[in-house]
Amino acid sequence: MTGKNYVFWFATGSQDLYGDECLANVAKHSKIIVEKMNETGLLPFKLVWKPTLIDSVSIRKLFNEANADDTCAGVITWMHTFSPAKSWILGLQEYRKPLLHLHTQFNEEIPYDTIDMDFMNENQSAHGDREYGHIVSRMGMERKVIVGHWSHENVVKRIASWMRTAIGITESSHIRVLRIADNMRNVAVTEGDKVEAQIKFGWEIDAYPVNEICEYVRDVSQGDIDALVEEYYSKYDIILDGRDEKEFRKHVAVQAGIEIGFERFLKEKNYHAIVTHFGDLGNLQQLPGLAIQRLMEKGYGFGAEGDWKTAAMVRLMKIMTADIKDAKGTSFMEDYTYNLVPGKEGILQAHMLEICPSVADGRIGIRVNPLSMGEREDPARLVFTSKTGSAIATSLIDLGNRFRLIINDVVCKKTEKPMPNLPVATAFWTPMPNLEVGAEAWILAGGAHHTAFSFDLTAEQMGDWAAAMGIEAVYIDKDTNIKNFKNELLWNSVAYR
Repeated sequence: MTGKNYVFWFATGSQDLYGDECLANVAKHSKIIVEKMNETGLLPFKLVWKPTLIDSVSIRKLFNEANADDTCAGVITWMHTFSPAKSWILGLQEYRKPLLHLHTQFNEEIPYDTIDMDFMNENQSAHGDREYGHIVSRMGMERKVIVGHWSHENVVKRIASWMRTAIGITESSHIRVLRIADNMRNVAVTEGDKVEAQIKFGWEIDAYPVNEICEYVRDVSQGDIDALVEEYYSKYDIILDGRDEKEFRKHVAVQAGIEIGFERFLKEKNYHAIVTHFGDLGNLQQLPGLAIQRLMEKGYGFGAEGDWKTAAMVRLMKIMTADIKDAKGTSFMEDYTYNLVPGKEGILQAHMLEICPSVADGRIGIRVNPLSMGEREDPARLVFTSKTGSAIATSLIDLGNRFRLIINDVVCKKTEKPMPNLPVATAFWTPMPNLEVGAEAWILAGGAHHTAFSFDLTAEQMGDWAAAMGIEAVYIDKDTNIKNFKNELLWNSVAYR
């Protein structure tokens, strides 16, 4: 669902002022950089070397080839020598993909004993990158700048991190959200301008009557349902809570039919995220619970009560975290209730049913319990508690004249005591810098009660995505104080209007 064989191009700038020998060395050095960085095993995508760019014709040609190549997710640029920046204008004007400016040089140390003017002319990234950086800034282009020697692990890791953001930028324009029914009545924060979202992010958000999807659920064969139920029973703990096992299995089988039917519809219509609404379930026997949890684990985005913005963001973050080794998980979340005991403050995260099992810590169980909303039979759901550690919670909101992405660093913890009577998946976190400041800042920024949450992404990555989309991003982290935060929101209201 989420993995694609993208590559990134490495483009080196120079000019013919210093002769053929210099240009040969430039090409040799840039090839070595590409080879060595690929060999580290730290990059999630392959870096592809491109011939040295020495004039406006070659520069424009490369950027347009990058635009046309569906496998190219971005270009990394570096000026080995001085490269007159006006040569870059036309190519940059026509370039439409993510851009990274790597400010490095081939040699790590000044060769004190042998340095001469030939070396100075050939190795002047400190000069050439400033000339190039000036024109990109003057043109108002969004790009990532990373500074440091290309062989240093922290530099390669920062490039690797940006690559995931670049995939998010590239894939954003491919996200299609299936809305089953509409937004929850009278709810404000989950609403938004879908046309503007398509203009800004490339998202297509389409609504279908619920019974059109129900037909796909109805047409699932009993054999397919039985096979999936057997998979459930082999993979998860069965928690009967005193229910008759045969009745329990029937409830679980309903979710199996929903999972298969929904997934067939999503694949046939080419959608990557889905929203449901308990107020409009049509002919569905249950509110989709276990089925949605499983679809999220496969890489689909989800938002409850018609929240298409969160559904698209969960999908986006699933793409950005695809194939991360030892990933801890990405999910839809909702703020439910607080623990306000001094020294133990935090927010209990859950939803009626739909938290992705990718964030689960330990065994996962299936329970069937009543649900007062939706007026349907008791739905089956996966129950677990989340992993612990640092994570981010994000909220994309529509302020009427612009979008804002709110990014909060959080620390997930174990709850002090078990909650045996709560039949849903849960997480418990404390927002940075603490609950009091974090919650106040979130509310001042207009953050939603739904979030797109991830253990595997950073605030920097999501902020870079927002910058590439041309929208406001605000950070709530260890350094946040309310006085400065309120000023930032005021300044942003002018800068982004």
